[in-house]
Amino acid sequence: MTSTASNSPEAKTVRLVDHLAAELARAGVTHVFGVGGANIEDLYDAIHRCGAVRGVVAKHEFSAVTMADGCARTTGRIGVVAATSGGGAMNLVPGLAEAHASQVPVLALVGQPPTGQEGHGAFQDSSGKAGSFDAREVFAPVSRFCARVDDADSLTQLLPRAMAAAQAHPRGPAVLLLPKDVQQAQIPLPGRDTAPTPRVPAPTASAARLDTAALTAVSDTLRGAGRVLVIAGEDLAAADARTELAELARRLGAWVAVTPDAKDVFDNRDPRFAGVAGVMGHANVEDCLRRADVCLLVGTRLPLLARGGLDRALAATDVVCLGPQPPFVAATTLDGNMRDVLHAVTARLPPRPRACPPHAGPLPAPMPSPLSDAPGRTIPYAQALAAVEAALPQDAHVFVDAGNAGASAIHLLPAPRRGRFVVAVGMGGMGYTFGAGIGAALTTGRRTYVLAGDGAFFMHGMEVHTAVEYAAPVTFVIFNNNAHAMCALREEFLQGGVRRDDLFGRTDLAAGVAAAFPSLEATGAGDAAQLRTTLLRGNAGGGPAFVAVDCDPREIPPFLPFRPFTDLTESTNGADSKESSDEQGVLHVG
Repeated sequence: MTSTASNSPEAKTVRLVDHLAAELARAGVTHVFGVGGANIEDLYDAIHRCGAVRGVVAKHEFSAVTMADGCARTTGRIGVVAATSGGGAMNLVPGLAEAHASQVPVLALVGQPPTGQEGHGAFQDSSGKAGSFDAREVFAPVSRFCARVDDADSLTQLLPRAMAAAQAHPRGPAVLLLPKDVQQAQIPLPGRDTAPTPRVPAPTASAARLDTAALTAVSDTLRGAGRVLVIAGEDLAAADARTELAELARRLGAWVAVTPDAKDVFDNRDPRFAGVAGVMGHANVEDCLRRADVCLLVGTRLPLLARGGLDRALAATDVVCLGPQPPFVAATTLDGNMRDVLHAVTARLPPRPRACPPHAGPLPAPMPSPLSDAPGRTIPYAQALAAVEAALPQDAHVFVDAGNAGASAIHLLPAPRRGRFVVAVGMGGMGYTFGAGIGAALTTGRRTYVLAGDGAFFMHGMEVHTAVEYAAPVTFVIFNNNAHAMCALREEFLQGGVRRDDLFGRTDLAAGVAAAFPSLEATGAGDAAQLRTTLLRGNAGGGPAFVAVDCDPREIPPFLPFRPFTDLTESTNGADSKESSDEQGVLHVG
């Protein structure tokens, strides 16, 4: 049995893990997500004894990372995940890769076998000795900082460095590898006047240190522009600079579009809102871009998902970029801290707000009829998402998964005014939302919606059990088309035919979940009205809710690579289409 320090005044030492748990609490961490195991059990014991940090046990380490990720995206604080060695450690990698690509601050605490067993046939050895692989080489590419805690003394230096690295620019995961014997080691009881582990990194460059020439060039360009289209991205959400963006848009009289992963950075009901840019976006954005004198990128590098279909118009328009990273398109850039850059540019613009030029707004793309009738009763995505919109609390968080359901939600569902609208496009992994939604709900206490397809549910949907166990206020909305439907449509449109392996036999997800979790209200909604009623009932409850709706696997989502084929199917023989699919070309997006 592991020994621990006494609570008496005479106690002079504590276990390293007790110190670690206390430091996490002092840094503002409220939850540690993970899955237990022999080489991390001492940390879980310390968290339990600490009492100030809540340990949340997930069903899978990938989802534990996404819980920490969802926590970080909704609170602005670092998210923490803990896992054991071997397979548990390796299951962290895809979740950390998403956090790395999307620049989400996550601290991973990873157990390792005792140091004396390394290189001697230790179970789950990843020390790099005696033919084992080195865990540091695995985690280094998906982290901003990765270190092994070789002895108890080194933790006092490595923990602050790891937390600071995760939260400094560019943000992302930090990994600490913790051998079991080091976790159990006794260390001197820290003094009460010891400085706490840093909660935030050192301040970034202030506005006074911005490149003066670049600031002048950018400001002069914007002042001279008659029409400006702003395309805003996720860096604005990370910096919580929504107010600054709104003021800049008023001064410029600009239209404002958003990238697919940043719908919540600007009020989707504001008259200036132009829509979503890119492959799941709105035609009005391209129209505004063609009419604009300047395209102003704010907090986005404009990756392919956000610029798909816009390259020609971008090439014909002056582009200015504000933010911490250079864009993927040619532009005049002003690098720096997001808030500082926005304040500096706005201060150089005339103070009086300008009217926004008329525009069509984010009109939904025409939703063609499914290519064939699906068996049974199905709800079109547009109707289902209208029901979600009618029930969605304006302070809720929304997490949208990959696939046809995700593309439709990004296109059709307005973001809540006071909540996050999160799409994990860094790696685009299916099933991300189940853990992320739970992590957000537990750490913020707000009702959180998870919108996912059945494919994503079958990957990581058993985290519903975690939501039930911890009474997380999460509403799971599963769009069940009994298929990996986007894959099936890609096969049909791009590869000459559908392969049956992406089409599944029918499943009744609501009945299955209801049977597995008797305390959970799990409902199958047969139409949009029933869906709305069920969602409102879930909002009124304190814990999780689950609703499944049947959708048609051959309903074509608002996804730009499918548009040429949509145009052809809408005409009798393709002659009514403005361009053939060969002339339009097909945008290849994974």
